Amino acid sequence: MRADRFLRACRREAVDATPIWLMRQAGRYLEGFQALRKTHSFLELVHTPELAVEISLEPVRRFDLDAAIVFADILLPLEPMGLTLHFEAEGGPRIENPVRDEEDAGRLRPVDPRDGLGDVLETLRILRQELGGRVPLIGFAAAPFTLLSYAVEGETRRDAPSLKALMWGRPALFEALMRRMSEVTVAYLRSQVEAGAQALQLFDSWVGALSPLDYGRHVLPHTQAVIRGLRGTGVPVIHFAPLTTSYLDLVLETGADVLSVDWRADLTSVRREARGRAAVQGNLDPLLLKEGNPAQIREEARRILERAGPDAGHIFNLGHGVLPGTPPAHVGILVDAVHTFSALEGRPRR
Repeated sequence: MRADRFLRACRREAVDATPIWLMRQAGRYLEGFQALRKTHSFLELVHTPELAVEISLEPVRRFDLDAAIVFADILLPLEPMGLTLHFEAEGGPRIENPVRDEEDAGRLRPVDPRDGLGDVLETLRILRQELGGRVPLIGFAAAPFTLLSYAVEGETRRDAPSLKALMWGRPALFEALMRRMSEVTVAYLRSQVEAGAQALQLFDSWVGALSPLDYGRHVLPHTQAVIRGLRGTGVPVIHFAPLTTSYLDLVLETGADVLSVDWRADLTSVRREARGRAAVQGNLDPLLLKEGNPAQIREEARRILERAGPDAGHIFNLGHGVLPGTPPAHVGILVDAVHTFSALEGRPRR
């Protein structure tokens, strides 16, 4: 059951122990990534399949994780659309030519993932072969609202002021752009499945900036369209939408197989509301993983497992990505604790 523990949990089927993987498990906290980053830019790493494969495999080789996730970035589809992307040493991603009006939108190019995003697809193909069925492979992309947020803001803006102004002031343009991002996302994720991805995560990292009314009116239909567009792939879809527990009922209407929640969410309440509709993924505070001591990490893992309850369909994860500077030993402690505590509780979950 070890090889399919994660996929069984996605389908809310019985497992021998709670599966665990971590957002950004392949990244800046690991020595292999740090060594490569000294001689390559971030975009060089994601666009060079041989390097991206090694970065993706490092955590799976080192820790007893239940899934691998491809090393890539949610903003990559913006490049073949004609937007100039670079990553600053401090301050994160930046778009040099953001979309602000109809003229900008008219310059966006159509995207064929097999061409403009072929590097990521090749990484997935190699990874699937290298993993040899030991653990499943996760692909991912940004949800339409988050992808459009970066395209419009040009940088990380958690409150998305320019995008919300566009949504309220020029709704026709906003809707046209959201449809465009939805189409690109569906095509990209379907291509990832064809290349070997066995599960998909849809990151809507900034959707928590919206009110329930705006989410339901302007965003939910497009997220639903993406998930409907993936139904024929046969792989589970995880939807990560932090800071949205105040309108969890709406987020559950996306149709995702798994709802990934941040550490601010009460897992017992989320599990109760999602019961019969979706599995739940989460939700350790990534800062505790970085700054806590081993006893605190183990205790929080135990507490989260208790709050998740005995029903099938819980995947352990962080409430966001692994933070830079997190001691790798802490990751090992967490992974072992989750497997040990969940197995000792007399599961399989059912």
